[in-house]
Amino acid sequence: MRKISYAFLPFFAFTFLLSCSKESGTVAPPVPVSTGVFVMNQGNYGANNTTITYYDFNTGAPSTDFFRTTNGFGLGDTGSDFIIYGGKMYVVMNVSGYVAVTNSVSAVFIDTISFKNGTLNRGPENIVASGSKVFISSTDGTVAVIDTASLTIEKFISVGSNPAQMAVSGDKLFVSNTGGFSASFDSTLSVIDLHTLSETEKITVGINPGCIAADEDNNLFIACTGDYASAGPRLVKLDLSTKTVTLSIDSAYQTIRYYNHTLLTTGGYLGAPKVNVLNTSDLLAARPSFVTDGTAIQNPYGLDIDPVTGDVYVGDAKDFVATGEVICFDKTGLKKFSFSSSPGVSPYKTQIIIR
Repeated sequence: MRKISYAFLPFFAFTFLLSCSKESGTVAPPVPVSTGVFVMNQGNYGANNTTITYYDFNTGAPSTDFFRTTNGFGLGDTGSDFIIYGGKMYVVMNVSGYVAVTNSVSAVFIDTISFKNGTLNRGPENIVASGSKVFISSTDGTVAVIDTASLTIEKFISVGSNPAQMAVSGDKLFVSNTGGFSASFDSTLSVIDLHTLSETEKITVGINPGCIAADEDNNLFIACTGDYASAGPRLVKLDLSTKTVTLSIDSAYQTIRYYNHTLLTTGGYLGAPKVNVLNTSDLLAARPSFVTDGTAIQNPYGLDIDPVTGDVYVGDAKDFVATGEVICFDKTGLKKFSFSSSPGVSPYKTQIIIR
């Protein structure tokens, strides 16, 4: 996901809202959470309207603006990513410049982790986890290492220009360096050793690499956006054993997700607004569309896969202004259910809760 960073929301405002909510006694009783999904709705840039929706599998009902209902205050401005890991939920707030940490089930607020470098916002972007750490890329050219017990930033690892997406494979963390805010685009992945927590090398993969996904066969798949002019978008397959690109095709994909020897993708800036399913062997379409029952999707923005069931969650952002919709399909592309993200705008990331 690409967006404007380095906007400002004073960090103390979040703490102030927290203290006010405690004093006012306006926090509602928490909604019981059993088995379901949490969805992060990104909101609009500058509108401070990032929200969390909880959908309960048992009742078939969504609980809207779940974080605010639980805590009595909102998350902030422009959520770029979130993850549930080790009993905690981490919500990356790009424009506000912090990570909000909550209980993984109740969403009760625990703390914030600031991503301000003096007066500047580092622009936190993407989050992944491995071992006892979570890692957050920021558009200032760093990856933060956060200890999940103390919730402190242990170090910042310098990587390439304007890093965006990350993926873990084996004992390595791979970071796509877009160069999107620089004079020229980057074309590399930074390789971080998860033992030494340092960058060991860069691998050239293609101009403006964005979303990346790893399979179990030591391959990475990278959506390279190109330079929006002479160099078009490409989808690249990288063999990690040889660190060489083994396949590269013309494509225009924004998001890519791996599951069971297939890639699911959404269209990029030149791509068609649909969900595709590709074979990982040749990167060609396995069928004309992932959706097999004719379910209409206006703007597929979020895309996530339940690793246990293979169910696919598509966040339909509609016109990116009105309320969005989350649609769940089984792995054959048949719709199982859907729910509104109201009042959430642009449903972007889904995380499964199983208890």
